[in-house]
Amino acid sequence: MTKMKLALCQMNVIDDKEENLKKASLMIAQSAAKEVDFIVLPEMFNCPYSNDKFIEYQEAENDSKTLDLISNLARENNVYILAGSIPEKEDNKLFNASYLFNRKGKIIAKHRKIHLFDIDVKDKITFKESDVLTAGNNFTIADTEFGKIGIGICYDVRFPELARIMVENGALVLFYPGAFNMTTGPAHWELLFRSRALDNQVFCVGVAPSLNESASYHSYGHSIITNPWGEVMVQASEKEELIISEIDLSEIKKVREELPLLKNKRKDLYEVIEK
Repeated sequence: MTKMKLALCQMNVIDDKEENLKKASLMIAQSAAKEVDFIVLPEMFNCPYSNDKFIEYQEAENDSKTLDLISNLARENNVYILAGSIPEKEDNKLFNASYLFNRKGKIIAKHRKIHLFDIDVKDKITFKESDVLTAGNNFTIADTEFGKIGIGICYDVRFPELARIMVENGALVLFYPGAFNMTTGPAHWELLFRSRALDNQVFCVGVAPSLNESASYHSYGHSIITNPWGEVMVQASEKEELIISEIDLSEIKKVREELPLLKNKRKDLYEVIEK
């Protein structure tokens, strides 16, 4: 199968887990009605993006109301669902974790955010995920009926080495549920997704929460799909929105034949190594 119909659920996340899960369920139902193959939710889709809320909303994988719900919805609607991310607790550690469910509702991949969002842009925004979160240590590539896909979370998109490792392991589409803010979003969001797609000649997908001006953290929104030529295929505004878009994976082969970047690497001089 070369064509893959995607649904990007740019939902409004509020300080109410039950309401967030209802909204996610509604957008998944709306997506399934459009006969999509693959539904993507935002980073921290059940939880406000705030360190104190990560602690309050945390769930263990084996006792998670959120994951149980998404599993059932994937199975009932016969779709893949990338459950953006949730605050996942294991032992005494807390992770920013994304789960991929197949059409039978089975978890086939889990990604824990590798690069924690610790920034201090003078007079604009300061945030330090590492105050409460622990970084993951694994690359995440999943097998699907469409081929392999790679998963990162938000800040992970800024690191080209991670994208290259996923692509060298066969990933054709890179998914980054994210929540860029109103400082970094306008400056870098589109640029980064175009760059990762162009660098690796793959499709890149970013799905964010919509802007909630009453929240302490203001998400930029602008969920996006970029193609192997580095072009923006579709992009949302900052408002709540459901995007339905089809990608054709055969474009990857075409672009790589026309502009053989990956073949032209100087492996005698440099390489990206997994440890």
